[in-house]
Amino acid sequence: MPGAVFLEGDEVELRTVDGSDVDFLHELVNDPQIRRGIAALDPITRSQERKWVETRGKDDSINFIVSVGGEAVGTIGLKPPNNAGVAEVGYMIAPDQWGNGYATDALRTMCGYAFEERRLHKVYANVYETNPASAAVLENAGFEREGVHREQGFVEGEHIDVLRYGLLVDEWMEENTQTEDGLDSWI
Repeated sequence: MPGAVFLEGDEVELRTVDGSDVDFLHELVNDPQIRRGIAALDPITRSQERKWVETRGKDDSINFIVSVGGEAVGTIGLKPPNNAGVAEVGYMIAPDQWGNGYATDALRTMCGYAFEERRLHKVYANVYETNPASAAVLENAGFEREGVHREQGFVEGEHIDVLRYGLLVDEWMEENTQTEDGLDSWI
C-alpha cells in the first residue's frame, strides 16, 4: 500500500516514501535517461534502495514520492537547511511521464511547503547544462539562474557546467500569496 498523501499540488500528490516504493525507486534511479541527468555513475541495487527507504527520517531530509492518481511517477526531496535557512531541492520524474508538467507542479508544491510551513529563506537547485528540460522546470516554478559552476559536473566522460538556480521566500510569496483584493493572504 502506498504511503500517505502529505501535500497536494494542482496535478500531483506528494506522499510519504515507504517499503512499497522500493521497486519503483530502484527502476527510476537506474534508468539511463535519469542517470545522465543526475550523473549517477554507479548502479544502485534493490538492497541499497531498500536501505535508503528504511533510513528516511533519520536526518532532516524530506523526501516524497510524486504520484498522480495514486500511481508513482517520480520523487522529490529537500535536503536539510543550513543555518541561514537555505536548502537544496532535487527531483526525478520517470521518463515515460516527462512533458506532463508533473515536475513543475511537484516543485511548486515542495516550495510552498518549504516557505510557508518550514519557514525557509531560500531553496536552490543545481542542474547540468546537458539537462535543459530540468532548467525549464526550475524557471517555470519561478527560480532564477544565479550562476555557473564551470566544468563541475562529469557526465558520460565529459566535464560539463553545472547551473545554479535559486528562489527566495520573498519571490515565492509575491508570486503565490496574492488574494483577489491584492493583499497578501498570509498577513
